[in-house]
Amino acid sequence: MTELRIPRLATLTDAQLEISLAAIDDIRECYRVLEKGGLNVVGEVLKGQGPFYEMDHYPKEDVYDRDTASQYYYHAHREDHAEHGHFHLFLRDASLPEGVEPAMGPTGEDRVAHLVAISMDAWGYPTDLFAVNRWVTDESWLPATTITTVLDRFAIDHAYPSWPVNRWLTAMLRGFRPQIEALLHHRDEVIEQRREQSLEQVLEDRSLEITGTIPIDVESWADRLEAERKRRTRAAGAGEYRDMQQIPGV
Repeated sequence: MTELRIPRLATLTDAQLEISLAAIDDIRECYRVLEKGGLNVVGEVLKGQGPFYEMDHYPKEDVYDRDTASQYYYHAHREDHAEHGHFHLFLRDASLPEGVEPAMGPTGEDRVAHLVAISMDAWGYPTDLFAVNRWVTDESWLPATTITTVLDRFAIDHAYPSWPVNRWLTAMLRGFRPQIEALLHHRDEVIEQRREQSLEQVLEDRSLEITGTIPIDVESWADRLEAERKRRTRAAGAGEYRDMQQIPGV
């Protein structure tokens, strides 16, 4: 199977580096307000929803922001993984590129693209990001090169079922965008490697559910991002010093 390659920090643009660091601050703020009330991300999504049943969506009707065409739900079904459950994040038609029709799945105004899934532990913290085959979410199958152009359009900008959770999910997508892009491109490579079958057969192959997984830790990632920012600042300072040395009389 093809290797899952996470982009090196040095390849991130300055803008993406700052966006990721700002998103980490948002993630921490969401944790702060939740923990202050003895709450967590998963508990907020399940609050008032009754018993937690495998495969059911939580909240019951999913969460949708009509202004951004963003959608998510939480559920559980992975018996082979030590997770409590996971979030699935989507963009629907209005936030997808116009005129791009999927190779398979819902079309036209019914288009919906799966962006990433976020595994959660029983304490309400993320452990992994993963990508899935088309049949898992019945999505419109669009290439990674298309989906990555609209990732930043995902935003849940309202308070149902929980403002901190919605803000947290939005920040998670921005903060871990390099990993999400890597998962999507790797997903396409995995599908392509199975093309001894037709594309439709691969996308419906029940033996291929998860195409790639990346373990994550918010604070470790934050440390790496901050170290890269400091490295660039030092490099820029050294460059300015060298330029000044070349100016006569300085």
